[in-house]
Amino acid sequence: MSIALKIILAISSVVLIISILLQSSNSDGLSGSIGGGAEQLFGKKKSQGYEGILSKISTVTAVLFIVLSLALVAIE
Repeated sequence: MSIALKIILAISSVVLIISILLQSSNSDGLSGSIGGGAEQLFGKKKSQGYEGILSKISTVTAVLFIVLSLALVAIE
């Protein structure tokens, strides 16, 4: 059982790393935070499309990573 959890943990960590690296940067610099703040909140729908999918994958794999890590610590 411990080996299976370690394999799933390794797979989830690789998926988490890849999903985070594929996401686009949110830093627009100082001008983006002053001038484009309202556009970022109301203008773009980031919950749909490619960015939304990557965000959901990152969230799910991060939770899976934490749960599996705690389970492995509790088992061993």
